[in-house]
Amino acid sequence: MAKRRKSSRTKEKETNWQERVIQIRRVSKVVKGGKKLSFRAIVVVGNETGQVGVGVGKAGDVIGAVRKGVADGKKQLIEVPLTKASSIPHLTNGASGGASVIMRPAAPGTGVIAGGAVRTVLELAGVKNILAKQLGSDNPLNNARAAINALETLRTFSEVAKERDVPLEHIYS
Repeated sequence: MAKRRKSSRTKEKETNWQERVIQIRRVSKVVKGGKKLSFRAIVVVGNETGQVGVGVGKAGDVIGAVRKGVADGKKQLIEVPLTKASSIPHLTNGASGGASVIMRPAAPGTGVIAGGAVRTVLELAGVKNILAKQLGSDNPLNNARAAINALETLRTFSEVAKERDVPLEHIYS
């Protein structure tokens, strides 16, 4: 019976989640006795099959901050609809703070044409062919959140047809 319990625990740990740290910053808080230093980690978590999340963690050490960021990223997961060409269904925009992102579907073989934090978010979401452009701020956290915002607004053709109460064939024509 102990073996069964152990195997179920290892099964839970053997998930296909990937984590990538975008940024680690040393931040400080001014307190009565001086400055209290801690670390902030921005982490992207995804399974490369349409689920992705961005998390932020703060702790006194880097490892603790990354661990908290991963936990936060798993709480913030979103579903991304992917096409057969591992792209997105339609053009989309996203914004967060001073950053905005434009994403456009691309033909097979194009690859991920994006920079910085947006590229990391798209790769961990499982998108293989896409064109993306960051506009405005170059803050990695705001750009990652803008990318998540853009991916959240995506809808498939079948969802649109269902909302409009029309057959799927009318959407394509």
